[in-house]
Amino acid sequence: MAIVCRPARMEDLKQADEMVVASINELTERRGFGRMASSRPQDFQAFSLADDPEGLWVADDDGEIVGFAWSWVCGELWFLAQLFVAPDRQSDGIGNQLISKTFAQADMRGASIKALITFTFNNVSQGLYIRHGLFPRFPIYMVSVPRDRLASRLAEPRLRLESLADRTAGLDELGLIDVVALGVSRAKHHRYLLSDGTTGGYTIHSDSECVGYVYISDGHIGPLAVRRPDLVGSALAAALSRAAKSDFPTISAFISGASEPALKAAIDHGVHLTFPMLLMSNRPFGDWASYLPRNPGFM
Repeated sequence: MAIVCRPARMEDLKQADEMVVASINELTERRGFGRMASSRPQDFQAFSLADDPEGLWVADDDGEIVGFAWSWVCGELWFLAQLFVAPDRQSDGIGNQLISKTFAQADMRGASIKALITFTFNNVSQGLYIRHGLFPRFPIYMVSVPRDRLASRLAEPRLRLESLADRTAGLDELGLIDVVALGVSRAKHHRYLLSDGTTGGYTIHSDSECVGYVYISDGHIGPLAVRRPDLVGSALAAALSRAAKSDFPTISAFISGASEPALKAAIDHGVHLTFPMLLMSNRPFGDWASYLPRNPGFM
């Protein structure tokens, strides 16, 4: 039977995730990085599917999912969270079919900015994205540090964190911080994060002023956004200090190569650059000196 590209259903998400994990691990092992991906709950995929079903598509070969595309839209920003094809089917043109389906979502929603985060060394995918008008902008580094090593380098933070559980800011205020950092509000994604029992949300304060926000989950920092790029180094230092109080042995984050203060703060705290990724888009957007993404799917 011919491969059918169809809208994803909730019952597809687990099998799609298993295929994505296999595809990522085949790629990273082939490039000498070893196995990096493991299956996790598909909560954000399910949220995105319920929010806008036009953004999730599968390539179905007689009941077997051999490709998966997932995108989301916030305002004028369309973001390709995942596009993966089973390792043994990557010469069948499935990627082109799937990306065309998700691009249709951008057109329907009037999103003029298109963006994604991909592996720096995935030259085949980068070629596909360039053919569709998305071009490399700057690297995004996954960084990590053992908690014990980090704890020995911490100083008193210049900025303080207050829990969003105490309603220190509403969705509208968080959305305004997003507009400064990214050019669009992500209020619905804050709503998702705040409903996730494993993630702690915090506002970042300088004296009485709320200057940003950060989320921390299982020792991982992000997203983080601040109102001005000169604050991002101190904001990351405060987030590292809070994450170091957890029981997780490793603290991690994604840091934009466009944010020199964040990279310097990370290195000053003993953090290592562990994995390079790449932001691609059809045009520059946002102030990435003021923003740290959560992961390549959430941005």
